[in-house]
Amino acid sequence: MKKILSGLIAGAVFSSFVGAAHAETTLRLTLQLPLKHPLGQNISSFKEEVEKESNGELKIEVFPSAQLFKDKEVPQAVASGAIEMGIASLTRFVGTVPAVDAFYVPFLFDSSEKVQAATAPGSSIRQILDPAIEKTGAKPLWYQAFGGAIVLTKGDKPIVVPADAKGKKIRSFGATISDTIEALDAAPTIMSGSKQFLAYQNGTVDAGMTGITAAQSRKLYEVMDHLTLTNHADIEFIVVINNDVWNGLSEKEQAIITKAGQRVEQELRASIANKEAEARKYLADKINIIELTDEQRAEWKKATSSVVDAYVERAGAEGKAIVEAAGKL
Repeated sequence: MKKILSGLIAGAVFSSFVGAAHAETTLRLTLQLPLKHPLGQNISSFKEEVEKESNGELKIEVFPSAQLFKDKEVPQAVASGAIEMGIASLTRFVGTVPAVDAFYVPFLFDSSEKVQAATAPGSSIRQILDPAIEKTGAKPLWYQAFGGAIVLTKGDKPIVVPADAKGKKIRSFGATISDTIEALDAAPTIMSGSKQFLAYQNGTVDAGMTGITAAQSRKLYEVMDHLTLTNHADIEFIVVINNDVWNGLSEKEQAIITKAGQRVEQELRASIANKEAEARKYLADKINIIELTDEQRAEWKKATSSVVDAYVERAGAEGKAIVEAAGKL
């Protein structure tokens, strides 16, 4: 299936855009997570509104759980027209837009208020990031809140303070997250979210970074023993649509998609704290959950303080501007 899809180009995919005045248009969307995950529920709500408001003329066909493309493949798949829409971790755009990794700089956005201000449509941060992402061929529609980063550990000894991570192989999902792991004297191993379960089960890595809702939905508690609430980074996913596809839609269709996207973006952002709390409650008797003390969190901040410099060096002027803007939030 993937080989067939990857050979398509935007002009061929959207033959349904021509013909009868009220022809049905189907937009396929690739999703990394199961539909039961909050991000999947977010997409289901978007799909329902778009199809209702367009009287069925716009259809959203969702392929969850990385059925078509892995997380790292999504930016290119959408930009090339191999699929119309996709969702990926924001950090997956780091190869062409290094500045996107701002949200993974440890403790740069160290409160929910700062995260909300930074991710709001039209914010000073998004005024830098969104146009840069669009230049890759994939137009940002909305950001999906995933929550704070956690650390999962297997074995008798959990990772609680930075020294506990020394020498371990730790699952990463981006360049700046890898910088953070290296700052802990550990070895990062980048892998898609869909590969975590088997990697943890087989001992490919000793530990991993993800979000607490993923620990629930992906059943990672079945193969890991400890979950440390470090909240050292804000994990963001982004929903994008192929530029040519977007430009081929009518103004009315664009307005329907924009309105639905903005609604579900705000809905998920407002509810993410509750969803994380629900996941924590669900996991309470399934995995050892560790909450850091103020002193332990201070150790994490000190140990990872150099990562901001590495980020600015990689992201250049855009990265510097984002760090400065973050300081004013």
